[in-house]
Formats: sequence, C-alpha cells, structure tokens
Amino acid sequence: MSASKVALVVGASGIIGNALVETLVENPEWRVRAVRRTFVPGVETLELDLNDAQATADALRHAGDTTHVFYAALRPDSSLAREAEINGAMLRNLLDGLKAAGAKLERVVHYQGAKVYGVHLGPTTAPFYEDDPRHLAPNFYYTQEDLLRERAAQGEFEWSILRPDVVVGDIAGNPMNIALVIGAFAALSKQAGVPLRFPGSVKAYRGVLAQLTDARWLARASIWAALAPAARNEAFNLVGEPFRWERLWHKVAEAFDMPVAEPQPFSLAAQMPAKAAVWQELAEQQGLQAIPYEKLIGWKFGDFVFNTEFDMISDMGKIRRAGFTEAVSTEDSLIGAIKRLQEKRYIP
Repeated sequence: MSASKVALVVGASGIIGNALVETLVENPEWRVRAVRRTFVPGVETLELDLNDAQATADALRHAGDTTHVFYAALRPDSSLAREAEINGAMLRNLLDGLKAAGAKLERVVHYQGAKVYGVHLGPTTAPFYEDDPRHLAPNFYYTQEDLLRERAAQGEFEWSILRPDVVVGDIAGNPMNIALVIGAFAALSKQAGVPLRFPGSVKAYRGVLAQLTDARWLARASIWAALAPAARNEAFNLVGEPFRWERLWHKVAEAFDMPVAEPQPFSLAAQMPAKAAVWQELAEQQGLQAIPYEKLIGWKFGDFVFNTEFDMISDMGKIRRAGFTEAVSTEDSLIGAIKRLQEKRYIP
C-alpha cells in the first residue's frame, strides 16, 4: 500500500521528533521527511535554516506534497521576549515556505511544555488545565499558538497541540533528557561505590508531585492528534501518572541493583563536570559511543527538575474524553529508556 499521508517532522533529532519518526516509519500509510536530521536510517532529510525565510522556502520547494506537519523545533534564548520572537519567526517561515510550495496541509501538530502554564516563572497552582488563563510575561508558546490559530482561521489548515512535560526518551546529546541524566548519575555513583542519592532538594524528593511523558507514547498520541476529528483545533495535556521522586528513585535503584541513601542536595551543573576523567575511563572500559562528556548530559536540566518545589501536575481528563485513552507506566517508561540508552552504548 502506498503512503497516503506525507509527514514533515521538524525537530526530528530531538527527543520528541526522534520517537515520532521511528513511529511514523512503521506505518505504511505515512511517508516521512525530517528537518534537519534524523537518527532513523532511510528517512529523507531536508537541510534548512528556519531563521532564514528565503532559505527555508528554497529548501521546501519540492515539499508541496506535505499533508501533515509535526513541529517540535525549539531555539531557546535567555530573554523571553527574544525567545518568543525567534521561535515565532521560525514557525512562520516554515508555514510560509510550505504555502509557497503549494502544500495543502491538513493539520499541524504542535508541542508545548509546562512552560505554557508559567512554571518557569515560579510556583503555579496545580493541576494545570488546558483552558487556564495566560500570564503577562512573553511566552513563545503563545506566539506560536496565536500564529496557528490565525492561519487556521484563514482556512490554511487545522491544528492540534499536545502538552507533554519532561519527555523521557532514549537519545543522547539532548540537554533535556532526564533519563540520560539519571542513568549517567547512577553509573558514576556505582563506579564510585556510593549509594544512589537524590541530588535535589528534600522537598522535591518527598513533598511534591511530579510527572513525566514517555516519548514513544507521545508519538502515538501525535498520530492520533493528526487524524482524529476530536483533536481538530484543540490543545491537550499528555503526561504520565503522578509520582513522588522518592518512590521513583527507589525503583530506579532496584532496577540497577544499587542501594539508596538520604538525599544529598548539590548542583549537578557545578559539580558533575569534574567527573569527566572518570567518565572517559568508564567509556573506554565499557566501549561506549564516542560522544564528549560535556555534550552528552544536560546536568543543568537535572538541577531544574530535581529542585522544583511545587506540584507539577497536568489534568488528563480532556484528552481521555476526546478519545486517546492509552495509558503507560511512568516507572516502566523511565527505567526502559535508561536500559535502551545502555543498549545503545550511551551509558554503562
């Protein structure tokens, strides 16, 4: 059967995009293109700079058969206003380029994180609902969503938004892969002969509820969001069951045959770079892939996740009522991702 749908996955080398490409290529209904690169063999890639409108249009001139866009690209910036400007322009350049190529888009699936609820600004009341009011500070998710709504109102396409949180995947070199942070931290702890000790705050460890999103589960939800009538022009939270880090930390330790001791709060970003020589020794002993230690693990992201001292819970009622009812185990997702990272020789 020939493919009836053509997907353009933007941000295909990230945690979300990689799992999505892997999932799409398994379905004969879909033909897949990736921007800018992908780890999945045999997938067509497009080299383009979304910051350059003309270069983007030139690169997309033969992509007029695109039916669905899955947009997971991100360019962070320390200035929220600048970040909104940059990421809004990137999405606009992509949509303009596809329009110039004559693409008759059916739907754009876009991804937003919990930042859409203002968690980066400080404590926010949970649970988070899709119709929660916006905040005043600049937010690139608002800029992008407004653009999608504007183009949809003009009849260009439909859209659907998914809102995961702390996506768990099995790729390396991404600064926001918490599975890689935990797996590497556990490996270095074991090498040093010390128990697995939570490096964040005691309150984050015992006192707050957190959530994760499995990347492969998110990919399956993305295909649902691209096709389901109930997902047309709607936003949905997509997060796993709530947990406390204390319980999950013990489950990880059990899976890797390590003892657990009381939390020892310290800055991963400040202290873990000093372990580069130890990691290099481990890498040589275990035959790990030759990825520089400083580029492999996002210790700063670990500090953020492990020191969030307010509940991070998104309500899941809306997407379930709309028809996506698949459930996953948070423990299985995290431990499974760490084990796949081991199998791929990213961590010992």
